[in-house]
Order: sequence, then structure tokens, then C-alpha cells
Amino acid sequence: MHRVQPQFAGPVGQFGTTGYPSRVTWEFKFGKIGPMSMKSVQDQMIGNYCWGCGADNPAGLHLKSYWDGEVALAEWIPSDEYAAGPQHFLNGGIIATLLDCHGVCTAIASAYQREQREIGTDPEIWYATTSMSVEYQRPVPIYSTVQLMARVAAHEDRTTTVTCVLSSEGKQRAQASVRSVRVPDHWRHGKND
Repeated sequence: MHRVQPQFAGPVGQFGTTGYPSRVTWEFKFGKIGPMSMKSVQDQMIGNYCWGCGADNPAGLHLKSYWDGEVALAEWIPSDEYAAGPQHFLNGGIIATLLDCHGVCTAIASAYQREQREIGTDPEIWYATTSMSVEYQRPVPIYSTVQLMARVAAHEDRTTTVTCVLSSEGKQRAQASVRSVRVPDHWRHGKND
């Protein structure tokens, strides 16, 4: 198994035990992140109907992850319909969905990079979650933008593990380890394996 030590270099914040900065910077090594600077991983995936990140699902969350070759970043703006019991906090299931989708899309982007191909080129690469552990560290305010940062922690054959952090208002709110497996094309088209 090839393990990658998650380390983030840069001028922002103190580093915690996860290797992520405690305050998030939204600049890649080649410039600022944003829809105008590059195309999201999800927008390059054909037929992505995932409720959390699928560009083809009109009712979904529409998470957009941006990959710079080492780190994937995303921002997402919650709304009232995604509230937890206390209406001023984001629901934990939504938090888990965001971490899951961002982690899987990071695995997909990394696989394309290992094969030295552009995201979305044929044959398409898709991953599915096999396991995920989430540590909820503090509530996520529902009226603040959520930021996600992910990096590949390990990959072996068809399996990739990604560490992912969710932050809001400059504080880390949750972190996850997302393990996913590369799935064959027939799996994507409704044939169970």
C-alpha cells in the first residue's frame, strides 16, 4: 500500500494532528480557487446524478470540488432546509454527505492524475465509498459558508483513502477518512457486481 503523508505547506494557521491548517486558505499553488479559475471535478464527470455532488441531479446539494494536483477544495453555502434540530446548525447527515462526496471526488481526480489523463476522459473513472469515519468536532453554523479540504492519504490498486476536513467561520468543524474503491463501468450502468 502506498501511503501519502498529509502535509500542507503554506502561510496560514497552525497545523493540527491531521496535517491540515487550523485556518483555511483558499489559494492553490497556481492561484486562487474558484469557478472562474478552473472547472470542478463534478462538472467534468458525465452522468453524475449523485444527490450530494451530481451536476445532473436538479434536486441535489451541487457540491463543487476543485483539484490542484495535491489538494481538493470546495465551498458550499447551507440553507434553512438543511438544519439540524436546532435551526441555527447544519444537520450532521448533510455534513457527512459533503465529506463523503468531496472525498470520493478527490479519489477520482487523483486516479486520473496517476494515469496522466484529464478528468472525464475515456475510459471514465468512478469510485464508490466503501467506508467512512466522521469525527464531529463542533456544530456548523447554518448561515456561514462551509469549506472542505481533502488530500489522498493512501492508495492501493483500486482503493483510495482520503482525509477530509470541513471548516466554517475559520474553525475546523468535522473531519473524515473516506475509503473508496474504483468501480467497473458496468456498475455505473445498473448492473450489480
